[in-house]
Parts: sequence; C-alpha cells; structure tokens
Amino acid sequence: MVGDNLDAVGERIGKKIEPGIYSSRQAKEWARVMDLDLVEISPNAKPPVCKIIDYKKFLYQKKKKEKEIKAKAVKTIVKEIRFGPNMGDHDFDFKLRHAKAFLEEGTKVKIYVQFRGRSIVFKDRGELLLLRFVKELTDYGSPESLPKMEGRRMIVVVAPKKSGKKKPS
Repeated sequence: MVGDNLDAVGERIGKKIEPGIYSSRQAKEWARVMDLDLVEISPNAKPPVCKIIDYKKFLYQKKKKEKEIKAKAVKTIVKEIRFGPNMGDHDFDFKLRHAKAFLEEGTKVKIYVQFRGRSIVFKDRGELLLLRFVKELTDYGSPESLPKMEGRRMIVVVAPKKSGKKKPS
C-alpha cells in the first residue's frame, strides 16, 4: 500500500497507517470506509502495489494532463506547390514568391512536378526545375532530401530555416 492520503485514511479508521504490506481484505475495508477505490498501481510487482484513491477523479486528471500535452504539441503545416514539367519563367517567379512567403511564415513547403500522359518522358526537365526552385529558396529554407519520384510526381520538401518568427497556430 502506497499513497499520499494514508494519514487521512489512518485518521478515519483510528489507526496510523504507514506505506507497507497489508492484506487485500484489510485494504478493501479501508477503501470502503473512506468511500474511495482500491486501485492496483503496478500488478506485476511482488507484492502488487495499490493505492486508495477516487478512481473517477484520477481518470479525469489523467485525461486533463493528456489534453494539455496534446495542446502544447507543435503542429506541422505543409503547403503544396504544383508544377508541370514545361513551365514558363513568369509562372516560376509567381510560385517562387508564394514559396518564400510560406517559408517566412514558418511552414514547410512540398514542391512537386506532376507528370501527365506522355510528359513522363521529361523527368530530367522536372528534376532541373525542382533543383532550380530549391536553389532560389536557399536563403529561406533547406530541402529535406533530393527530388524523388513517387508515382507520376517528382517531390521535394523544403523546411524553413530557424528564425525568431513564430509559427501560425
């Protein structure tokens, strides 16, 4: 038997209770007197470790802590920019400005070249386009890996450089 409320249990039953080994019948009786639950904390220990607590309150606090941890977790946002293998300079510049803005906000950018139909023959053009795009973004972010094919797409992900700006929530 362990717990921080053993003094209160002892006062209620009129006997001083120390952390130690007690019979399960006696522990159950103490829990019934206190209108609390006898909860097995670690059943695999020899002897098993138990506590006298309000189980519903324990579950509520556990759920509350998990929710807090989840709220503090950083959510990664990934924006996508799509190209074709035959792209003009104006389109390239336009999408480059958007990618720079996304990286300045602190979001990752997934850039991909979509090959349709027979354009799959021009994989080298797509790769050159992505490498040129990544080179233009070196001041704002760094690629996580080299361009790679996934089905009919050639993909590269660019992560923002660490700066003082906060990520949007």
